[in-house]
Amino acid sequence: MNIAIKTVLITGANRGIGRALVDEALKRGARRVYAAARSPFRVDDRRVTPLVLDVTDRVQIDQAAAAVESFDVLVNNADVADFDNLSEANAIGWHLAVNLFGPFNVTRAFLPHLTRANGAIVNNLSLAAIAPLPIVPAYSISKAAAANMTQSLRVYLKGRGVTVHGVFLGPIDTDMSKGFEVPKTSPAAAAQGIFDGLEKGEEDIFPDAGSQPMAEGWRAGPAKALELEFAVLVQPTAA
Repeated sequence: MNIAIKTVLITGANRGIGRALVDEALKRGARRVYAAARSPFRVDDRRVTPLVLDVTDRVQIDQAAAAVESFDVLVNNADVADFDNLSEANAIGWHLAVNLFGPFNVTRAFLPHLTRANGAIVNNLSLAAIAPLPIVPAYSISKAAAANMTQSLRVYLKGRGVTVHGVFLGPIDTDMSKGFEVPKTSPAAAAQGIFDGLEKGEEDIFPDAGSQPMAEGWRAGPAKALELEFAVLVQPTAA
């Protein structure tokens, strides 16, 4: 999936990794970028079309799907990460609403577009999907669930010609990671790594300096082997 002359839709596109993905897609020659966010914002490039889209709002999701003519790549990037200690069930519910059901409902709404284009879905996950980060357990739970969803969608959509990619991000220097004092990768470098992985056809993308050391072990490890073993139990649904 080469980004050049393709159309890309990115959620959470107004800041952080999302904004960096918009910029990187334009650098790679994207024909059009739908930049989706809860609040409208402006990008001074005629190829960028802003979309008002709260991924927890089913009405806005349906309106956005109706407004988009066609596209090739969906990047489910919008998410939340709040500190918690598992003392409040509402924290888990909120993270699941945004980080799991958000990309699930967006994917379902835009799937007809992607099927027609033989397109690609990119779900931005986290290393916390593999091993929980105890200072953000609700976030970790939601990303683990989203990773499982990504693996399942990969199987069910194969017959429709739609590829599904999971991005296991390490620490990125965004507003979301403020106060977390560890080495961090810039959003621009992470965006470059995400699109590099997509263009190489990687199912599991480790795009940054914090996540790359995990790549070889994950791809050759028992969890990936089990995913592939289970996948043969399902017959992909044709378009």
